[in-house]
Amino acid sequence: MYVVIVESPAKAKTINKYLGADYTVLASYGHIRDLPSKNGSVLPDEDFAMKWETDTRSQKHVKAITDAVKGAERLFLATDPDREGEAIAWHVLRMLEDKKALKGIEVKRVVFNEITKSAIIEAFNHPRDLDMELIEAYLARRALDYLVGFTLSPVLWRKLPGSRSAGRVQSVALRLICERETEIEAFDPVEYWSVKADFGTQADIPFTASLTHFNGDKLDKMAISGEAHAMAAVAAIEGSDFSVAKIERKQSRRNPTAPFTTSTLQQEAARKLYYPTRRTMQIAQRLYEGVMIGGETVGLITYMRTDGVQMAGEAITATRALIGSAYGKNYLPEHPREYKTKAKNAQEAHEAIRPTDVSRKPADVAQYLDEDQRKLYELIWKRTMASQMEAAVLDQVAVDIASADKVTTLRATGSVIAFDGFLKLYQESGDDKNGKDADKDRILPDMKEGEALSRISVTPEQHFTQPPPRYSEASLVKTLEELGIGRPSTYASIISVLQDRNYVILDKRRFQPEDRGRLVTAFLSSFFANYVEYNFTAELEEKLDDISGGRIGWKQVLRDFWDSFAKAVDDTKDLRVREVLDCLNELLGPHFFHDEGNGKDPRACPTCDTGQLSLKLGKFGAFIGCSDYPDCKFTRPLVVSDENGAGIADAGPVELGKDPATGMEVSLRKGPYGLYVQLGEEEVVMEGKKKKKIKPKRSSLTRGMPPAEVDLEKALGLLALPRDIGIWPETGDMIQAGIGRFGPYLKYNGIFLSLKGDDDVLTIGINRAIALVEAAPKKDPPKLLGDHPRSKKPVNIKSGRWGRFVSHGMVRANIPKGTDPETLTLEEAVALVDTKAGTGKAGKQKAVAKKKTAKKKTAKKKTAKKKSAKKKAAAKPKPEATVNTDS
Repeated sequence: MYVVIVESPAKAKTINKYLGADYTVLASYGHIRDLPSKNGSVLPDEDFAMKWETDTRSQKHVKAITDAVKGAERLFLATDPDREGEAIAWHVLRMLEDKKALKGIEVKRVVFNEITKSAIIEAFNHPRDLDMELIEAYLARRALDYLVGFTLSPVLWRKLPGSRSAGRVQSVALRLICERETEIEAFDPVEYWSVKADFGTQADIPFTASLTHFNGDKLDKMAISGEAHAMAAVAAIEGSDFSVAKIERKQSRRNPTAPFTTSTLQQEAARKLYYPTRRTMQIAQRLYEGVMIGGETVGLITYMRTDGVQMAGEAITATRALIGSAYGKNYLPEHPREYKTKAKNAQEAHEAIRPTDVSRKPADVAQYLDEDQRKLYELIWKRTMASQMEAAVLDQVAVDIASADKVTTLRATGSVIAFDGFLKLYQESGDDKNGKDADKDRILPDMKEGEALSRISVTPEQHFTQPPPRYSEASLVKTLEELGIGRPSTYASIISVLQDRNYVILDKRRFQPEDRGRLVTAFLSSFFANYVEYNFTAELEEKLDDISGGRIGWKQVLRDFWDSFAKAVDDTKDLRVREVLDCLNELLGPHFFHDEGNGKDPRACPTCDTGQLSLKLGKFGAFIGCSDYPDCKFTRPLVVSDENGAGIADAGPVELGKDPATGMEVSLRKGPYGLYVQLGEEEVVMEGKKKKKIKPKRSSLTRGMPPAEVDLEKALGLLALPRDIGIWPETGDMIQAGIGRFGPYLKYNGIFLSLKGDDDVLTIGINRAIALVEAAPKKDPPKLLGDHPRSKKPVNIKSGRWGRFVSHGMVRANIPKGTDPETLTLEEAVALVDTKAGTGKAGKQKAVAKKKTAKKKTAKKKTAKKKSAKKKAAAKPKPEATVNTDS
């Protein structure tokens, strides 16, 4: 009997079918052991000894594997074909050796790049030994990640309260995002102008050209810096006659891109399908492990963690055959295309991500896949097919249009696809495209050199330079790979950790650093600069690759790293909080105290007017406070742990400033129902001989409103709600905006309409409000019946999802079937709401009946408990009498 170990039960089930009854296939369910999350798991002083631990979840899988190998002839370790798969196989082997369960059993390693019958049978015909160099690379990487995380994170907790963790690669990725945000904030837009003119040919076909030369000088992008210069160019064009000076024609070829690697799959899935990297890898895993087709589990794609771009020879042959039959010989190049990876020391699995059988077209397997799986499989299939197709051919034309005196020149460019080639099937997406190539996609009319042109119009256009864009998931992955930081197979988990730690948020599919993330980056860049340097991290990755290639010893890499790293950590032991604050204030001051250019000091305290604001560190993290503390207790939240404001709950009310109208303090607080702003404090007044509490005015924060962005101005706006937006011109009725039990709303003619999306209750204007009211489903306005005789509050008939009802304050009562709402009287409506609220005669009777029923149920439960207790007592054996013989 032979025993086979794989990672997942789905993979085990499929392989078992292919191998037959002589094989027992078991799943390890991932790693069966790992370094425990506590100090002492890696011991640098003991030559980097590592203490492994099997958790309770894995223990039952370990027992199943141990039991299975008893009496087996051979053990096959068939985990994934990358470094992580090699490590899992090694852990299984070491665990069985420790249990002395492998006596007389031959152990072999089996790898395959796709879960198909032919690939698996071929792999089992050519087993090998474990690759110890790959395993040592894994051990070094795991030890490094542990040592950085469990050594650096405690320093963060002590010196920068409120921080979560630091990591060898995650901190460098965070630095990329934070530095990009700093670039954006520091960016100073520069004005420039462009001038375009519309011309007509002698055949009256219009086209557009851009100004390239003026007064005999060649213009670059920023050459026309102001409106006066632009208008001078416009006047020159309008005062001249133009003709075609030169026509350039050339043909270019655009070659297809290579099949997917892990990194490029993550990037394209993010751009085209809007999938997060983690989601992409989850779907790819399912496609790799297989789906049920025709009663058989079939793996649809090859292994999805790979740096390689090459394809197996038989896969290329099959792809070329399908291209020739489906698209014709014109789309098939004379020779197969061969690709070479650009990644240094490319490792992990070596073949690109491709369909296991390219003849399985997306339409053929769509019925067996969910929508996300279908889209990703189609993306992989198209990219694979396109990679072996003929190049696209583009005819490009550039036409220079000159004035009669040759001092003013404009250029029109255009192109046309002469042969679509691989573009018939697939075109790679790009990041941050802004339309600069739009002119190249324009088809120009036929023209001849010397042809006179008619001028139609001249248009100057003002522009401003734009800051670099924030990173998307695709562009962040691309940058990490280009810098050689981390491994593509780890990017999904790195991005998830940054979001889980609340270091960054993903807004409109772009990463934006939270203040906590910026604090951590500033701290690490100041006191551990070497370890968040891009070059240092990339060089460390190269050393890890050298280990897997057998060019350097893994413990030597650890020693070289640990000696300098441990010293850097020791140097921070005497670091005072004041030094940390001074450094953070210098680095992050422009971010937290942004100069608006209005002459006001951005650090001036809004409460005392004499103090200066600066960063402070407290028990629960960083905040902004006044230098005149304790005389001035103004504070402002800097970091809020989550959207529910947990940090505010711990720190207590956050003072935002004083209301100019009343002089009372405005504060941000957290209550049982969420975050809110409050004006003043609760007061107690005497009414005769009784004390009466007067509650202060409060207003809830809207859902999605970041607490850290709530300042005095925004708080006063919330406290002023509901507010009048404006009068509807046609009816003269006022439209109001406010916040109610169900969130922000508009109120018009007694009808409430929820505000959603980007509409802000504090800033929405009359035009937008009218548009929303007109677009909303029409409802009958409330019908006022009169005031309630006891509460003196109005009683209305309103319309809801389920029909008409009576409303009185917070009480809603359905109108009985058969009763006409139009003829319902005030007395009948009052009876309905009183019954619902339990305050009328019928309501009181109903409440009394409910209490009686509840009492009976409670009495029954008590009786049942007593009986049960007696039965248990009777069932217990009585202790036998004993005689004390010591006397």
